[in-house]
Amino acid sequence: MAPLILGLIVFLGAHSVRIFAEDWRGRQIARLGAGGWRAAYSLVSAAGLALIVYGYAMARAEPVQLWMPPPWTRPAAGVLMLPAMILIAAAYVPANHFKSALGHPMLAGVKLWAFAHLLANGTLADLLLFGGVLAWAVVDFRASRRREPAAGVASAPATASGSALAGVIGIAGWALFLLYLHGPLIGVPLRA
Repeated sequence: MAPLILGLIVFLGAHSVRIFAEDWRGRQIARLGAGGWRAAYSLVSAAGLALIVYGYAMARAEPVQLWMPPPWTRPAAGVLMLPAMILIAAAYVPANHFKSALGHPMLAGVKLWAFAHLLANGTLADLLLFGGVLAWAVVDFRASRRREPAAGVASAPATASGSALAGVIGIAGWALFLLYLHGPLIGVPLRA
């Protein structure tokens, strides 16, 4: 469990710098340059993610069951993952209504992803991983929504084609993961 916890601290810590240490971040960018900052940030994030993957796999080998999710939670998680994937796709598609309305569709998608997985799983490792990511995403979403109007950041005007593209990519990603990738990548097949 220690690698999972350490990985969450490192990964979520790196992703929380803008929330809790914006001035420090600015000084590091000035010192390292934008490229140097991105490289350091990416290395720390990758190390944290690797620890999370390793720690979660170790914890799944000897799970500590906290509660037994009811049978309906697994299909409910699958349904919740559809809008989560659309929102995650919308973070990368320019000029869409999701980005225009939410400002941060990635964070909204991550919140839905974490909630869906927390709903359908009941081990200590699940609570740490999905609960930790959910709590972080809620805090970061609120901080980001407050930060950008103060900085005068406005999103590009939304277009129907941008929204449709985000929807198509999200639906395709959801179907691909549901039907083919979840089992091989995560070790939990979603179809019988």
